[in-house]
Amino acid sequence: MKRIFTILCALALVMAGSATALAADDTGQSASYYPISVEEYTYGDFDELRINKTYQLSLSDDPSLIPTEDFVRNGRRYYLLDMTRKDEVGVDIQTHTEAVTQASDTNNLETILQRLDAEMEVTTEDGYVGILRLDHTSVQVTTDGYATKTSTLTASRSYPNLSEADVSLIPKSIEDKGKTLTLGDVKWSETADVDGEGNPVTRYTATASYTGTASSRYATGYTVSASYTGEVSKANCAVVTYTAIFGSEKAPEESKAPDGDEQHDSDPGQTEAPDTAKEPVDLSGLKRPVMIGVVVLALGAGGVFAYKKFRERR
Repeated sequence: MKRIFTILCALALVMAGSATALAADDTGQSASYYPISVEEYTYGDFDELRINKTYQLSLSDDPSLIPTEDFVRNGRRYYLLDMTRKDEVGVDIQTHTEAVTQASDTNNLETILQRLDAEMEVTTEDGYVGILRLDHTSVQVTTDGYATKTSTLTASRSYPNLSEADVSLIPKSIEDKGKTLTLGDVKWSETADVDGEGNPVTRYTATASYTGTASSRYATGYTVSASYTGEVSKANCAVVTYTAIFGSEKAPEESKAPDGDEQHDSDPGQTEAPDTAKEPVDLSGLKRPVMIGVVVLALGAGGVFAYKKFRERR
């Protein structure tokens, strides 16, 4: 008999505790955010007291968790009037260097600098934009390759007053501008003359052509490399600022207990005045659990009484 009574009492306590927990869950507040600032001010011609609570959330945060319930402070009840949102746009600035190369037909640095742009606009792969400026100290010129060129050299010489039109009288090679040229062709011309005794004689003039070759090595082309350096920037929205605007009115006289939400949302460093009006505790959520517990206990007591009567009759 004692065991049955104990089981009934335990069952009643469990049911009452479960119902109380469910009631607490129904009336409890979800996790919320703390304001970064709380501003108290007066508004309008009648100096209405208002409070602005400012919250900063990331893009992934849920703004529905911002506390918006009424609360009481210094004898006044505050209620939500409006909620504003502002995207805080930040600018990320980085130093960026862009390397460029281009072909050139000369290795003259002065000419190359005149051909290069002083500035260039750039957009990076990750969305940064900006204007870069030429770093003159970074300009370099490299040779693409070399080739050999052969050219033909020519020169002519005249040899007058020769006694005979004989090629052996003509030099077979000459030096011209540091190059050795060889005899290629000879053209003769003659003139009539007399010697000292008055006898007629013939004199010859040779015009000799000399040829040769010269080889020179030259660059086939040049490549210019240079660096442009400067700052690039990208706008990004990393923070969203919400402002909850609360109006107020005089709190009812029976409100004695401080509102739990006010204490949660206000600045942690701020303390309330001892005479702050407080709202009454709502016990409606506890009525059903208590009634269930009473019914269970009554049924248990009735069962015990019936069992005793049954034993007495036997």
